Amino acid sequence: MSDAAQPTAAEVRAAAEAVKTALDRHLAAVERRTGDDDPAVYEAFNALAAAAETYDELLYDRYDEVTPFEIPGADGNLPPYAGPDEPHALSLLIRRDYAVAEPQRLLAQARRVAELDDDADTRAVAKAGVSPLAALGVLFGEYEPDEIASRHKEFGLEEGDSTLWVTAAEELPEPGEWLAAPFDHADPERIVCRFDVSSVFDEEDEDEPVDAGASGTDT
Repeated sequence: MSDAAQPTAAEVRAAAEAVKTALDRHLAAVERRTGDDDPAVYEAFNALAAAAETYDELLYDRYDEVTPFEIPGADGNLPPYAGPDEPHALSLLIRRDYAVAEPQRLLAQARRVAELDDDADTRAVAKAGVSPLAALGVLFGEYEPDEIASRHKEFGLEEGDSTLWVTAAEELPEPGEWLAAPFDHADPERIVCRFDVSSVFDEEDEDEPVDAGASGTDT
């Protein structure tokens, strides 16, 4: 950032004062809360998050320094939440990527599963042992996705990135309503929380400097 675009020291100070004010208001709202879903607490929380995010950005731009705060949804990955304050339904949107690292292992496992199926004919068993597409159909038809995730190496698969979105809704959709296009209505503004897994995060951790006298364990 150029010097002309940098915030002034006064702007950073004003942002810090705004955080203090928002913090006091949040505490006051919590002390006066009328229940678990008190809208005043929710509003004060959002105001505090916004003030802390602004301060963090200005502090970094002006002094190249950061705060220890972690603001949910303020990392640039998610837009501001615009869903219901009291959701009566939830949707879980899950994506898991896999590479077929060992095709022969995949085929062998699928053939074994097909052979144990009393209803499978000889042709289906043979196809599961030679066709990767048929093998994937057999394995994902036999095992739950979570079991595939925990045993992926047994099936010749290698994990890639994965994500889980928890989205809020006013009410549960009608049965069959979205089956024709299950992922067309994934609204980022209704995400309550998300959990991402990627090797890129491990690479970022490795790039962080370590103090010569520090010791610790990976988490």
